[in-house]
Amino acid sequence: MPELYESLPPNYREKLGRPGEYPFTRGIYPRMYAERLWTMRQYAGFGSAEETNRRFRYLLAQGQTGLSVAFDLPTQLGLDPDHPLAVGEVGRVGVSIATVEDMERLFAGIPLDRVTTSMTINAPAMMLLALYLLVAERQGVSWEKVGGTVQNDILKEYVARGTYIYPPKPSMRLVTDLFAFCSQHVPRWNTISVSGYHIREAGATAVQEIAFTLANAKAYVRAAVERGLDLDRFAPRISFFFAAHNDIFEEAAKFRAARRLWARIMREEFGAKNKKSWMLRFHTQTGGSTLTAQQPLNNIVRVAYQALAAVLGGTQSLHTNAYDEALGLPTEQSALIALRTQQILAYESGVTRAIDPLGGSFYLEHLTDALEREAEELIRRIDELGGSVAAIEAGFIQREIEESAWRFQREVEEKQRIIVGVNAYVLEEETPVPVLRIDPEVGQRRAEEIRRYRAERDPGPVQTALERLKDAARGAENLFPYVLDAFRARATLGEVAGALRAVFGEYQPGG
Repeated sequence: MPELYESLPPNYREKLGRPGEYPFTRGIYPRMYAERLWTMRQYAGFGSAEETNRRFRYLLAQGQTGLSVAFDLPTQLGLDPDHPLAVGEVGRVGVSIATVEDMERLFAGIPLDRVTTSMTINAPAMMLLALYLLVAERQGVSWEKVGGTVQNDILKEYVARGTYIYPPKPSMRLVTDLFAFCSQHVPRWNTISVSGYHIREAGATAVQEIAFTLANAKAYVRAAVERGLDLDRFAPRISFFFAAHNDIFEEAAKFRAARRLWARIMREEFGAKNKKSWMLRFHTQTGGSTLTAQQPLNNIVRVAYQALAAVLGGTQSLHTNAYDEALGLPTEQSALIALRTQQILAYESGVTRAIDPLGGSFYLEHLTDALEREAEELIRRIDELGGSVAAIEAGFIQREIEESAWRFQREVEEKQRIIVGVNAYVLEEETPVPVLRIDPEVGQRRAEEIRRYRAERDPGPVQTALERLKDAARGAENLFPYVLDAFRARATLGEVAGALRAVFGEYQPGG
């Protein structure tokens, strides 16, 4: 009721505002889920492109509303499936992609103008997005109609995940090159998903997840502005990716605090004028590190509560983990249960009827204020060190996460923190659950495919395109068009990434 809102103390209005208005504490849209549900975007990928395509189409048929691609480790590291370091890893934790034909098979029968796709890829983000755009071309889909997100968040790789290739400076160049290219040619694409998820999974607290994520985001904004990009043109395409863990109220408050902090950072610190530049839009994934191999069916309950926290906090899209992910990749049945968890929450729980169901709760607002205050102080300390890149190079962020992870583990071991089925309510014997097994021959088949691919192409245009890419990398031009040209000439992912390795070198921690 407007008259009730106007009667509230000024400080309350300033800190909360209306939904869809600055500082967006109560959500970035005026009617939130009462008008449109979050995107149900289940993360999937394993084995070959054909196998993952079948899982995508199955999930879409079951009501999933967006795609999210998991790539295997060789792909994440810019290695072809026949590389010596790829042995034993091809297709294990995601899908193996090395060529435009692989990407075409991955999305066979899926019109790219009718679905949005999120790709969890970082060091070679430009390369995988280039392959995706070439598939859109082959489908006859204009790049202006292509929507989705590429993670493209290299800074958290140095502190929490480890799938980096190049040193920080050239890596940041690739990030901003992608910003610039998409702002001109792929306007609906979210050019980065600044990830707190992996920071939290590495052992960070909720406060650290907010602070380190927003500090990294500030570093990307600064780099893009220094590159000469228009702040209010690229900033609205920045998105975020957070974890949802078990403390429902803390997690809901975390999302609200992050929204408020980012709105203030963008408006007051960077001087953004576009309202969309102030909005923190985010995807949430339930906490993989909270899942237990012991009594794995308990994970269904954990995931449901975490999904509830994400929705109460106002997420724009959501992935719910499968109960068996502490044991292996999700089976078709466990993936379906995870999707149904979101659908039951959306259509049966009633939480979508209110725009901000917990807003105004004394407890929740206290938590929101406390998390914001502590995260802001931690961001200030990072700024004093010279920003995220300097803090990472000094090892500050890594040490903070390591100490938090150690404290958590000690609490579990001393039973100050109860994990049901792990350090309390343990069963002597457990009923095994089915686990998805990846065909051990997939690596050999993929290696043979890529060798045959190279043998059947004309090598001349490939070498010409790769040399042009190297020359551009030595200069200051945007590298995206050169990457596209190399793939059009039928270069492989490993060759394109390798060309940049030859110029940029590889990152060596502590080196």
